[in-house]
Amino acid sequence: MPRGQKSKLRAREKRHQARIEAQRAQDAQATAAEEEQPSTSSFSPSGGNAQSSSAAGQDEEKPSTSQAQPNTGHYHRTPLDDKAILLVQFLLRKYNMREPITKEDMIKHVIKKHKVHFHEILRKASELMVLAFGIDLKEVDPTRHHYALISKLQRTNDDRLRGEEIMPQTGLLMTVLCVIFMKGNCATEKDMWEVLNVMGIYADKKHFIYGDPKKLITEVWVQERYLLYRQVSNSNPPCREFLWGPRAYAETSKMKVLEFLAKIHDTVPSAFPSWYEEALQDEEQRARARFTALVHTGALPTGPSMANFGSFSHLY
Repeated sequence: MPRGQKSKLRAREKRHQARIEAQRAQDAQATAAEEEQPSTSSFSPSGGNAQSSSAAGQDEEKPSTSQAQPNTGHYHRTPLDDKAILLVQFLLRKYNMREPITKEDMIKHVIKKHKVHFHEILRKASELMVLAFGIDLKEVDPTRHHYALISKLQRTNDDRLRGEEIMPQTGLLMTVLCVIFMKGNCATEKDMWEVLNVMGIYADKKHFIYGDPKKLITEVWVQERYLLYRQVSNSNPPCREFLWGPRAYAETSKMKVLEFLAKIHDTVPSAFPSWYEEALQDEEQRARARFTALVHTGALPTGPSMANFGSFSHLY
């Protein structure tokens, strides 16, 4: 099988398994069974190295929307995978109890005798948090080894989660925004469901995590202004399409969405050259807009005193 196709199958497998394990983590969290051992279904948060070069990334930019299903027989859970799942449960509980997240606590309560594998377990847990919840786990104090949960949706100037409810739907929302971005910033309803179907999410079927996906995507997120859902002009037969809504532009960015995609494929955003270039341009436009806003509000000096700042070009 060509490497590109194997990459796509691994990515689909990873998304599907991440959501299954995320539900298990939430269920275990609700019962406060910290030491409960997960079931033996397959799980591989690390997956394979989907993209290792720009050429491979370019190939990935034209994903097939076929309904090929991932072969789960190649993946087997390891003790480190089990520890990663337990660590996700632990992180969710620490967050809900508004307690600091430290390396010391993670080792003491979860990692235990696997201390030598701390970084590997942390990496696996971090990937699962991103795929399932759209949340990054980042070290915010390297000296004391304190960590924070960082949402891919930035609802405030400080995107660290502070008192917000962790919503499993965030991972799906990031996926939907990613599809729109990959499809040229506008995805037809047919394109959207072709991708979601590969992930085991169907318009006419209740999902064990997301409930009614069609209502969530075509009504709830439209009302919350994350998505625009409109009729395609002059389409025959009539069809509808999705675009980013104003709230999506305010709370995330093309670069964050591309980072989410890269995480799924075990690579970096620059492995997708054309999308990376577009994301960089978006970042530059946002920086210019912020700079202009600061000038207009008087937060920055204007006139001759700005000469020392030079042109915008040196900032990028």
